[in-house]
Amino acid sequence: MPELAFSRRAMLSGLGAAGLSAALTGCGVPAAYVPEERRGGPDRSEGERSVSFSNWPLYIDTDEEDEERRPTLDAFSRRTGIEVRYTEEINDNDEFFGKVGPALMNRQDTGHDLVVVSDWMAARFVHLGWAQRMDREAQPNVGRHLDPQLRSPAFDAGRLHTVPWQSGITGIAYDRRALGREIRSVRDLWKPDLAGKVTLFSGLDESFALLMQGDGVDVTRWTESDFHRMCDRVEDLVRRRHIRRFTGNDYTSDLSSGDVLACQAYSGDAIQLQADNPDIEFVVPEEGGELWAESLLVPNLARHKANAEALVDHYYDPEVAAELAASVNYVCPVPAAREVLAGSGDRERAELAGNPLVFPDEEMRRRLAVARDITSVERRALARRWNAIVGL
Repeated sequence: MPELAFSRRAMLSGLGAAGLSAALTGCGVPAAYVPEERRGGPDRSEGERSVSFSNWPLYIDTDEEDEERRPTLDAFSRRTGIEVRYTEEINDNDEFFGKVGPALMNRQDTGHDLVVVSDWMAARFVHLGWAQRMDREAQPNVGRHLDPQLRSPAFDAGRLHTVPWQSGITGIAYDRRALGREIRSVRDLWKPDLAGKVTLFSGLDESFALLMQGDGVDVTRWTESDFHRMCDRVEDLVRRRHIRRFTGNDYTSDLSSGDVLACQAYSGDAIQLQADNPDIEFVVPEEGGELWAESLLVPNLARHKANAEALVDHYYDPEVAAELAASVNYVCPVPAAREVLAGSGDRERAELAGNPLVFPDEEMRRRLAVARDITSVERRALARRWNAIVGL
């Protein structure tokens, strides 16, 4: 299981990428846009049986006796003869964008065949025309097994350029025993007994959707007025010192130590917190929670596109998806993997199949929504206001 010291959704923005984003905006983003027909290059997949795959740390299965071995990747190589050059080099979405952005903007190969970024960053790649359209005819598992709720995000209708690697839920975690009551709604966070004992995420993309859902907003089509109304509420809470602080991935230590009693949280972290403290509860608020994903994409001019597409489809085989889900404990984007785990002879794996934080049931799914992404036109003004509130 991934260590709590690291949370992929909560990483702060890198300065290098902020500068690149400003440069793109300043010179006009359309100048950086690459049309579909100019994104591909010579595909060397047939002659070079390899693929370069870059991911986040602690985000794949490992062998219990040898952490350098990754069983699902090894199985792919044995079956296809394709060697996977796997690197854990993505520590921050914006930092990675700053690293590969200059090459993509100048129509150059990045050296990456397949990468995993959060969907809000994947949206930036798609809008700039920096992600290639995948060949779904070569990916029957994706077509058959991709979670219907993740099939068509606003930024990539029909999932033509991206495929979820893992998914998750933004909700509320709290210490039920220490608080002495249940939390069912975002509004419950603002009650007097939680004054100074609540944390929210500092990242705009990580925090805004759940807070707007608490105001009754349909986040699949939120407006700027919805956003500013939410900010007005948060500003007032900061002024009254109701919010203890804004956090990155360190929110887990605050909750574990008792410094806070309730906080915005991710479902994958909650499973690990509960292993140490069974009094920790994770709730999808009655107004709804955000369903998010971190997705695979093939950057422009990738040298081994067909090999990358084969690797993506490998992870949509339910048997493989089950192996990965059992290791990382995030929401599995392959619902069919649930039956694989349920039929396992291993008690812990079989129990995982019934965990709604890994395989959401229908009641939970009715309260989950994939938020509309923040457009490049909106981002500068909205980020300026949010960052002023949280002190970034």
